[in-house]
Amino acid sequence: MGLFSTILEKLGFGGAQAAPAPDTAASSGPVATASPAISVVDVVGQLEQKAAANAQKLNWKTSIVDLMKLLDMDSSLGARKELATELGCPADKMGDSAQMNMWLHKAVLARLAENGGNVPADLLD
Repeated sequence: MGLFSTILEKLGFGGAQAAPAPDTAASSGPVATASPAISVVDVVGQLEQKAAANAQKLNWKTSIVDLMKLLDMDSSLGARKELATELGCPADKMGDSAQMNMWLHKAVLARLAENGGNVPADLLD
């Protein structure tokens, strides 16, 4: 199981299987899908509840490290690099941990939204 699937599982997403990344080379016609309806997961509500119960002051809205800590995950540079690789972080950002962290935070929130999480637009910008 990948790290993103672990994030999904910890937030209560059904099945904890990540939706595939959008295929940019998709065919030009409409494609019928037989995927089941995605149930909405209250991402913000769950994270706020976890933050309130946590002794540490974690800013999960802006920090991937704090988000991972809040979910009781390894937030080390190695773990973040593994997650960034899993989510397709551009190579130019992988060499700069600050750039990678910013990209990774947005990518995780965007993927949570793609998987049925109610992530506010201001956290996705």
